[in-house]
Amino acid sequence: MSATEHATELSRIAARAAAGKSGTDIVALDVSEKLAITDIFLVISAVNERQVSAVVDAVDEALIKAGTKRTRREGEQENRWVLLDYLDLVVHVQHVEARELYSLERLWGDCPRIDLELPATPDQQADGQERAE
Repeated sequence: MSATEHATELSRIAARAAAGKSGTDIVALDVSEKLAITDIFLVISAVNERQVSAVVDAVDEALIKAGTKRTRREGEQENRWVLLDYLDLVVHVQHVEARELYSLERLWGDCPRIDLELPATPDQQADGQERAE
């Protein structure tokens, strides 16, 4: 069983909100076959604590606007790794150093990634141009 369409759409809404606040390396992992408690882990990086906070607020606001109720919000005191739980979707906003240390993508590496349908960043566009030449 894979992630529901509802969870996938929530992850895309959250990813767009995070990208709008300069969240980077946004990855969605379909953990539905490994965990009974959620369908998707959305992992987002931010360069400092202030940006972690801004990304968290943007994601939370976008998902509440989409009609989703958050059940838990943890880690705000330090703003190094903030977890937002929406039942079908769990969002992890991590300071770059915390993300490297805990490496959730490696830990959940056998789970399929979900296409978030985000526009390509300037770096990704440059990589694509180099490969095409």
